[in-house]
Order: sequence, then structure tokens, then C-alpha cells
Amino acid sequence: MRTVSPIMASIAACSCLLFITCKQKNNTPAKEDITALQLKRGAVVTCGPPNQQFGSVAFENSCSPKAKADFDLALALLHSFEYDEAEKVFAKIIDEEPGTAIAYWGVAMANFHPLWSPPTGSELEKGAKAIAIAQSLSNKTKREADYINATAQFYKDYDKKDHRSRALLFEKAMERIHADYPKDEEAAVFYALALNGAADPADKTFSRQKKAGDMLAAMYSEKTNHPGLVHYIIHSYDSPLLAPLGLAAARKYASVAPSSAHAQHMPSHIFVRMGYWDEVIQSNTVAAESARCYAESTGLEGHWDEELHCLDYLIYAYLQKGDNTRAKQEWDYLKDMKKIEPVNFKVAYAFAAIPSRYVLENKMWKEAATLEINPIGFSWQQYPWQSAILYYTRGLGSAHAGNIAAAKTELGKLKSIQDTLTRQKDAYKANLVQVQANTVEAWILFKEGKTADALKLMTDAADLEDNTQKMAVTPSEVLPARELLGDMLLQLNEPAKALQEYEASLLQHANRFNGLYDAALAAERSGNKEKAKSYYQRLLSIADPKDQERTELKAARLYLNKI
Repeated sequence: MRTVSPIMASIAACSCLLFITCKQKNNTPAKEDITALQLKRGAVVTCGPPNQQFGSVAFENSCSPKAKADFDLALALLHSFEYDEAEKVFAKIIDEEPGTAIAYWGVAMANFHPLWSPPTGSELEKGAKAIAIAQSLSNKTKREADYINATAQFYKDYDKKDHRSRALLFEKAMERIHADYPKDEEAAVFYALALNGAADPADKTFSRQKKAGDMLAAMYSEKTNHPGLVHYIIHSYDSPLLAPLGLAAARKYASVAPSSAHAQHMPSHIFVRMGYWDEVIQSNTVAAESARCYAESTGLEGHWDEELHCLDYLIYAYLQKGDNTRAKQEWDYLKDMKKIEPVNFKVAYAFAAIPSRYVLENKMWKEAATLEINPIGFSWQQYPWQSAILYYTRGLGSAHAGNIAAAKTELGKLKSIQDTLTRQKDAYKANLVQVQANTVEAWILFKEGKTADALKLMTDAADLEDNTQKMAVTPSEVLPARELLGDMLLQLNEPAKALQEYEASLLQHANRFNGLYDAALAAERSGNKEKAKSYYQRLLSIADPKDQERTELKAARLYLNKI
């Protein structure tokens, strides 16, 4: 007769988590319980300095002296979102010292990833099993038990409670730990992570992010070498108004963890917000190369998903410098990709957004109207929000090209996706798609001569977008709605009003190529010579100085030469 281990029986009885009443106190879990975790194992793969530089952490724990260094390495990897590699090191500790409870907590955290998309079903199952084992073991300090129980709040009843509800429970648990251990650096860092993970994307006051950022900023100094502290400052201040507060951390993080591909990319979140395009390009060039190295070193058959995330930022920055040549080279490179591992929301987003950005930023309306994206062999039905980007691009292109029937077809697809997301109770993404649908419909109305209705709907789209935080996976909306409102007003020969909208958009999207050019053009047409001069000068200052072909840059030079 097949036997069931006490831990696995308890998991089944307690919906994959152990409550106090069903804990089995022991010192070593059964081998079959460890096997059931299906842990990632192997040597840590990194691409960067040869001596694995991931920053410094010092988490007091009950590990043996032999395992302490491994645990700190695993935690440093975790703080730079190198989740697979972190799990490998936690697995090494488990294999060598299976009674180390806090190592199972590490596995659970490696499958949580609070600031990415919610864990998959298999990740939730693994994390729940790992945290159950951690709770069952007696070899842990009270502080370790508190950390374990805090993470257990996220995994408890994961099949009954939604992701954000459980993220809020984790946040509250980490708040208690931070209060109970005020001198514990890790408690503050993980509490900041929890605050960011529980932040409401519709909250434009950024209350949780401010709280996290201010707490970490008080701990920060130029000598800081803690990867999580620096990393989470960047996440906390990843918004237009807060971005300057994260600039010092952004300029430091890559040097704290030079062996982490994510640490090379992450500073660009702040650089994008501030319109520092050369820094964005530098960060993501290095990060993309590191991602390619990682794919090769781990034996992936195709490209690693992190590379595509970097490419989206890289192409966006090239477009903002007016460098179509390099942007097109990267798009062509994307077209040649045949396999990506793993396929996820970031991959789908990059495949939809990159070609859309190129044609829309260049106002290639006919090309936008018929845009096709690389199918890459996965189901787009699993990614409705990302699919909406393609329909938005086609709809906007068709409307501008005068093909109203085609634009209305794409609008119908957008509204269908919005309905799907609403039924799924994903209000945030439903709002993002509503902005796109309103924008396409506004331009349809505009082309039909219904200007008052068009302006109202375009204004509604811009206002809704202003009140909706952008998704962290993207450097920016594919096109800012308020910038498009300015375009509509400019076409109606209302340059002064258009200028107001362009300036409002530039406050949220600093140093955008089209935003600066259109603001200069609107200022010129409304007779505001000083602003026209200022915006044309700013445009030339961010553009590639070797670019002599872009008509916008020629117009800027011509205007400045005349005054």
C-alpha cells in the first residue's frame, strides 16, 4: 500500500498550507517531500564579472557556518530577481542540510516574485509545499519563523483568494516584522518589496511606493552595497514625479550587482522617466548582451525572455532620439527570433509593442493599418491586453489613412477585449484597453467630421490614462493619449490649445521626440517664439547629432537658423 508522508498529508488537508493545528514538528523532512518540490538545481549561471558580484547581504539565520555564505548569495540573487538562480542555491542548502527551515522559505520567495506577474499554478504549488515544509521544521529561530509565516500568508488559500488579496496579507505580515525587528535591514527591505507588490496601479498618489521609497532612502548611502535596498528604491520611485528621487540609486545599482542581467536593465526605469535616452540605451545594451549570454550558458534553445524586455526599452530610446536606423535593426532582429523561453506576459508585450511603436512613432499610418506581428508559436488568446496593442495600432493607422470601415473593425476587437478583461475582473487592464478604444473611436469620429464628439472622447481617453499608472513591463504607453489630443487640436488649427496638451504630456513623458517637436511646432504656429525656440533646441539636444535625414530635425535647424 502506498504511504503518504505526514507533511504531504497535512498539505492536502490544509489546502496546501499548514495551520498551527496541523503542523508536524520535526528536524528533517521526508525525502519524498523534498522530491515533490521539483527544485531547480545546478551551478549558478551568471554573465558579468567572473567572481559573481551580486552585492552584499547578511541575513542572520540558523544555517550552519558552511551554509551561511550560500544563503546570503541566494538572498542577493533573490533581491535582483534572479529567481531561477536563487532557487538553485536554496536547493543546494536543502540537499546538504535538509533540516534548514529558512532555505524552504527562500524557495517559496523565489516562486512568489511580488513585482512580476502573479505566480503560475505550478509556482504556487511549489511555493505552498516549500512553505509548509518550512513551517513543519523545528530547526528555526523565532525571527525565521516570523519570516516563514509572513510568506505563508501569501500562499494560504491561494486557490480561493485572488492574488492582490494575498499580496496585501503578505504586506501586513512584513509590516509587523519590520515593527518587531526595527534594526533588521532585511525586514525593512522585504517590507518595502511587499509595499510595492501590494500597490494599487490605479493609485496615482503612489502612497505605498512613497512609503517604501522614503523608508529605503533613509537607509541609503553612497557606500550601500545591498542589492535589494538599491533595487527597490528604483521600483518605489518608478513614476514621473518621483523619478528624480531614484536617480542616485539608478546610477548605482548596476555596479552593486554587475553579474545580474536585471541589475543592468533596472536603472533604465528611472532613466526613461527622466528622458535620459543615452543612459537607457547603455543600460539595455549591456543587459540584452547579458541576457543573450545567460541563454547560451544555460543551454536555452532560443532567447531568454529578459532579452525581449530589454529590447523594448532599447528600441523606445532609439525612437526618442530619432534614430530610426538602429530602432529598425532591433525590430528586424526581433523578427528573426524563432523561440523564446519562457513564454510569458513580457514576451507577448514585446512582440506586440515593438513593431507598433516603430510605425506609430513615425506616423506610418498605412503600415500601421496592416501591421502583422511575429506569431512565434504561442496562443495570443492567453494575452488579451497585449493583443489589444495590435488592434489599437491597426485601428489608429486605419483611421488616419482614411479607411474608416477597417478602423471600426479594429475598434470592435478592442471593445471585445475590454469586455473580456472586465468579466475577468481585471479593471486595471480593462482601463488601459478603454484608453485605446476611446482613442481609436475619437479618430474615427474626427475623420467623419464629428469634431466636437471626437475631442470629447479623446479628452476622456487622455484623462483616463493620466489617472492610470503604466504597467511596469513597458517603458511607456505605445503612444501617449494626451499627445494624440494635441495632434487633433493642431489639425483643427488650434495651436495654442495643442501646445497646452503637448506640455502636459511632456510632464509625464519627458523628452519624447514627437512631444518636443509637436510642442515646438504648436508654439511656432501660435506665435510663441520663445517656447518654439526652447522646444526645438531641446529636440536637437536629445537627437542623434549624426542624423541629418529626419524632417523634424531639419525643420528645427531651419527655424533656429532664422531667428
